[in-house]
Amino acid sequence: MDEITGDAGVPPDGEAAVTPGAGQGPAGHSSTGMDELAVLPVFFALAGKRVVLAGGSERAVWKAELLHAAGARVDLYADEPCHEMNALLPRCPRLTLHRRRWRAGDLEGGAMALLDTLDDAEAEAFRGAAREAGVPMNAIDNPAFCDFQFGAIVNRSPLVVGISTHGCAPVFGQEVRGRLESLLPLSLKRWAETARTWRGRVVPLQLPFRARRRFWELFSARAFAGEGRPPSDGDFAAFLDEARSAKAQAGRVTLVGAGPGDPDLITLKALRALQSADVVLYDKLVAPAVVEMSRREAQKIDVGKRGYLPSCKQDEITALMVELASAGKHVVRLKGGDPMIFGRANEELDGLEDAGIPVTVVPGVTAALGAAASLRRSLTERSAARRLQFITAHAKDGRLPHDIDWRALADPGATTVVYMGVRTMEALVAKLLEHGLPPRTPCVLIESATCPDERRAWGTVAAMPALARDFDPRGPCLMMMGAVFEAGAEAASPMSRSAEDVIST
Repeated sequence: MDEITGDAGVPPDGEAAVTPGAGQGPAGHSSTGMDELAVLPVFFALAGKRVVLAGGSERAVWKAELLHAAGARVDLYADEPCHEMNALLPRCPRLTLHRRRWRAGDLEGGAMALLDTLDDAEAEAFRGAAREAGVPMNAIDNPAFCDFQFGAIVNRSPLVVGISTHGCAPVFGQEVRGRLESLLPLSLKRWAETARTWRGRVVPLQLPFRARRRFWELFSARAFAGEGRPPSDGDFAAFLDEARSAKAQAGRVTLVGAGPGDPDLITLKALRALQSADVVLYDKLVAPAVVEMSRREAQKIDVGKRGYLPSCKQDEITALMVELASAGKHVVRLKGGDPMIFGRANEELDGLEDAGIPVTVVPGVTAALGAAASLRRSLTERSAARRLQFITAHAKDGRLPHDIDWRALADPGATTVVYMGVRTMEALVAKLLEHGLPPRTPCVLIESATCPDERRAWGTVAAMPALARDFDPRGPCLMMMGAVFEAGAEAASPMSRSAEDVIST
């Protein structure tokens, strides 16, 4: 069984000595790659270019207005345009009506061509003419004949967001658009317009790459700060001074907590760090979707430790961070859960600080808190728990730690969360019972908490070793015990069963 339990994911010093290879750390420098794309999102610059629109029904009105808004010169071919199209013509000076059906020669010289018809034969003929003319075409509401499709749009021009479901669910795409509209303040339009102006001022300064990027990072952070005020020349000067500073251009490391598994639980600060990273070193427990939140150009390296299997050693990871940051890169060390909870963060912090590398820490939702939310159980319920304690049940030698305060751990008035405890569970439970913890103390094993493949097993402390063998967790697994879990255990177990019975869900 590959034990990958707790925030750190594996026993602290249980990894085997290996030379990392492809797909597995410093020597391999591997990437997670990109998931398959149904379509390639591209943006056409149409200002001043000719576009052909054949057909004038209500379905074509929005396309005509959209093309005109993008700056295109639109030639509309329609025998009898609908009332809405006729009403649009006076408002769109670059929209020219030709009162006849389209001809193949009309497509010559166009940047793109659109057809409004419900007749597949006409659509086939139009597609042939478009290919002959070398013009990409779209048949409105008929994806079988389309070279490209129009998506839902969030307009903060010059910031434009396009959304596509590849024709599978247009209404769903509109719902996504609505969510984005609520997330992106209207003030971003002003900031995006300013970015276009400021770029012309920044480029002639010939700043080093890192200084340029720092300038735009500061710009973006202020744009999303929620202050609502427009950018000013004072902002330009302040951003420029900061970008030119030696500190801004030096390499740095950010330790980032990726949360317990659900990508939606990552913090906004963590997201900003990922999107400004040059290199991301990620653990095995980090969800691929979180890794993919990083800047697309960032190098992504798997440095995950795998309990009792060949893995990257901690000193190799620390050395790699020092090497990359010393080269002037922003390195994000992405850890499952919270980096300061059983994540060996102090070793990495010490190594970086000894090398003079600036380092910051972005906390994450630790596995215990993610599990509590998933279970819907308060870990500090007033009537059931006086204390909350997190422990690791795995020492450097792979055995149960010898310096645990067993009296405190056996306190029936405490809620206890055990990280990395699957392999040492039998010895752990024996010690707990020996020091007076009631055998029927409610307990739950929760694997892959907050993830779609989450599993739970309820029972009692005394039954846990047998339960763990039957449960056979393959993903990150916590053992959680205390009176706060009594209601969950009772709900999972039929009343006719003894308290020693165990139920997996």
